[in-house]
Amino acid sequence: MSKNRHEELGLTNDQVLKIYETMLMARRIDERMWLLNRSGKIPFVISCQGQEAAQVGAAFALDIEKDFALPYYRDMGVVLHFGMTAKELMLSGFAKAEDPNSGGRQMPGHFGQKKNRIVTGSSPVTTQVPHAVGLALAGKMEKKDLVTFVTFGEGSSNQGDFHEGANFAGVHKLPVIFMCENNKYAISVPIEKQLACENVSDRAIGYGMPGVTVDGNDPLEVYKVVKEAADRARRGEGPTLVETVSYRLTAHSSDDDDRAYRSPDEVAKAKTLDPIITFGAYLKETNVMDDELEKEINSRIMKEVNEATEYAEKAPYAEPQSALKYVYEEEL
Repeated sequence: MSKNRHEELGLTNDQVLKIYETMLMARRIDERMWLLNRSGKIPFVISCQGQEAAQVGAAFALDIEKDFALPYYRDMGVVLHFGMTAKELMLSGFAKAEDPNSGGRQMPGHFGQKKNRIVTGSSPVTTQVPHAVGLALAGKMEKKDLVTFVTFGEGSSNQGDFHEGANFAGVHKLPVIFMCENNKYAISVPIEKQLACENVSDRAIGYGMPGVTVDGNDPLEVYKVVKEAADRARRGEGPTLVETVSYRLTAHSSDDDDRAYRSPDEVAKAKTLDPIITFGAYLKETNVMDDELEKEINSRIMKEVNEATEYAEKAPYAEPQSALKYVYEEEL
């Protein structure tokens, strides 16, 4: 009897269901945040929709007890797998005092949670790349068994931080996985106006590391290549550049109108490849999930999202006098 694709990768039915559930949780939280934004309850959304498969498939290939994630602002799927909860993400959206990322100080998408090895990012794009490289260098110097996993958009692959970080990691054979989530647009700039080469992964050879481009709508393909990259890093063979190709299904953010630079037909076509739908179909084809289980999973997730929304909306804001905490050396 031939094995299913996930079985060939060593994944059980329960594990691929967990991948699907985490993808769906990211989608449902994101959808709720858009509704809250449009109703004037939260100020900003920067979406993960269309990239959940790449995020969760990759995160699932890592050891969340040892490895460090340095996510970029769309990576809700990554941080959920690493241990952040729907309630914590909603607290961030509402900018409440209990927000574990920044205590309500930062915009949504600036993830950070020390207990789950999610390293804090900042607003300038790509700054997380040299941070990941420095963390990997420290791990290597201290002979620790860790891999750093850093993500960024294809627009960020044109920033100096990426090139400097990749070069340093390549020279010193550091345990870093660079994952470019190519969603075809750097805000409004299409991919063909960003790159002279065909793929972001083509740049890997210049830094002495392997580069691979995969279908970002397929979590199993992403899992496979990131697992190989992690194993390679643990063997001391250095970094890998992974490019996941997908499509940003929403506007750049809640402050953007994407109708100005792409057609509704283009977006509609991309939605036919929505990874939530296509991976759900795969699970049904392989008899891992049926309609009844699909409904049960969605109901359970929506209950959690509803509870998280209600909790975060009622939670207190930070006290105004705490604004300078963590900024100046001052006990508050």
